[in-house]
Amino acid sequence: MKRYAILALVAIGTIFNAGAKDIINLGDDYSYVVITDDFKKVSSKELTPPVVEELLKQYPTSKLGAVYKNSKGEFKLIMVLKSGTRRTVYIDSYGNWFKKK
Repeated sequence: MKRYAILALVAIGTIFNAGAKDIINLGDDYSYVVITDDFKKVSSKELTPPVVEELLKQYPTSKLGAVYKNSKGEFKLIMVLKSGTRRTVYIDSYGNWFKKK
């Protein structure tokens, strides 16, 4: 009886192994697009007046944790809310809020 069980297991293993395919590495034929946040940390003095006005309007009780700016003039702001949690918000130099994808 043991022989039949072992024979059945070997047969099943052979069937599954015969159906397995080898992984063939054909090289890297794909081009990748890497999107990085090119935001650089800057001083809060670089915020434009419309941005400051919007900050005071939307987050009157929050503190500004950090300011980052990219080459397009967009700001990434780390806001420290009254509850102590941090929120990352994005705003352009004209005071328009937007969501980063």
